[in-house]
Amino acid sequence: MPIDFQQLMEPALQEGLKGLEKGEVPVGAVLAGPDGKIIARAHNQPVSTQDPTAHAEILVLRKAGALQGNYRLLDCTLVVTIEPCPMCMGAALNARISRLVFGAFDPKAGAAGSLYNLAEDSRLNHRIEVISGVMEKECADQLRDFFRARRGKQS
Repeated sequence: MPIDFQQLMEPALQEGLKGLEKGEVPVGAVLAGPDGKIIARAHNQPVSTQDPTAHAEILVLRKAGALQGNYRLLDCTLVVTIEPCPMCMGAALNARISRLVFGAFDPKAGAAGSLYNLAEDSRLNHRIEVISGVMEKECADQLRDFFRARRGKQS
């Protein structure tokens, strides 16, 4: 049975809202196993934890690794609301996930096709299938609304 990526993006968007409620940039992520069932969920927390590595992708990979008892998350799908940065793509590659699904592109920091394409870099020892643009409008709107509101408060 094929995995429904839109069905997985919806809880990632909900995770983004959890981060938003805490004053974080609203990025959410879920990790699904080979059967498409969610193993772990997370949202951005660098502000609240004072940890620059506390991106949603890193946190969801940490949770899933602990739950699975293995840092290698073979045959898993990482679903995130925005294209991962180089740090998060590096973590995904090290975790050996099979597939990355993301919503909005990140032309300033994206490392899955926009600015860099680490997922398909032949110099690395692992490749990740990338599926982009899933619920792209909803994901982009969530981020855009956050930054518009933030700019409005600073004016």
